[in-house]
This record gives sequence, C-alpha cells and structure tokens, in this order.
Amino acid sequence: MDTQSLALGLPLIGWAAHSALLTHRLATARRDPLTGLRTRAGWTVRAERFIRRHRDSAVLLLDLDEFKSLNDTHGHAAGDAALAATAARLTGWCEHYGFAGRLGGDEFVAVHRRSDLDRLTALLHVPVMHDSQPLPVSVSVGSCRLADLPVRSLPEALAVADAAMYAAKGTNGRRGSRHTTR
Repeated sequence: MDTQSLALGLPLIGWAAHSALLTHRLATARRDPLTGLRTRAGWTVRAERFIRRHRDSAVLLLDLDEFKSLNDTHGHAAGDAALAATAARLTGWCEHYGFAGRLGGDEFVAVHRRSDLDRLTALLHVPVMHDSQPLPVSVSVGSCRLADLPVRSLPEALAVADAAMYAAKGTNGRRGSRHTTR
C-alpha cells in the first residue's frame, strides 16, 4: 500500500474503532451488570415501542421487601443473589410476552401481555439459595393494565403501577406480594 493511501485510510480506521467503542459503551450502559436486565433508559425506550404495538399489555413495578434487612443480616453477596434470582425469575416469566428491567437498587419493572400474575408472585416468593442457605424473598408487585387508562401512556401506567405497589406493601406489612390493577 502506498503512503498516500495509508494516510487517507488511517483516519477511517480510527473513526471505525472509535464508533465501535462508543457502541459497546452505550450497549453496556443500557444493561445492569449484576442482573443483565435493561436499565431505566434502555427499558423505557423499548417499553414505549412495545405498548404502541400491544395495546392490551400491562406495566408492573416490583420492589423487594425488607431488602436492607437481608443485606444487613446475610451480607451484600446474599443481597446480590436475591437481586439476580429475582431478575432471572421475572425474565423467565416475561419470556415471549414482554421484558423486564432494573430501575436501580431493589426495584424492577416489566411490561407484558400475560395475565397470570399469581404465577409470577409465586415464583418471586421461592427462597433463594445462597451459600447452601435458603434466603426468604418477598416482592411487592404493582400492576396497571393499559386498557384501563383513559390515556394509554407509559408514564401514566408507571404512576398507577407505583401506587398499586405501595398499596401492596402496606397491605402485606412489607412481607408479601400482591398485584393491583386499576
């Protein structure tokens, strides 16, 4: 290759490498490293598209009950195990019918087209094994069906699901899980 061709090609190679690096960083930023779930930004973009296509879908907000106590009693590795198990169970339940995300801390979110929330609740309450010890896990779930909203929007559905989740926490004394639909 002659010097002139090499001089013209180097900036293109540099831009291609830079673009690949930025694409990788963006993809990594949209995934939670512990659970592999989409983060808030990545989940929201995808959820907006999903609810436009699936007008009968529902939005869920989930929060692990007594998570601080679990971390304080059994250690952060146990807390991480509970978070990872919750994410895996939620992802498995959503399979082919929706998808989940992690908002941060012990809060998760999902959008789905399934109606068997009782099955999800049962899955989420199975103890998590950590260091050969079963850890009790409890999750409060709030749900909002988009069809029940006067204006079908993701922010409105999230607000209703959030209120339902906190109502479930209050009803369950932070030890159970229920779904509430508006």
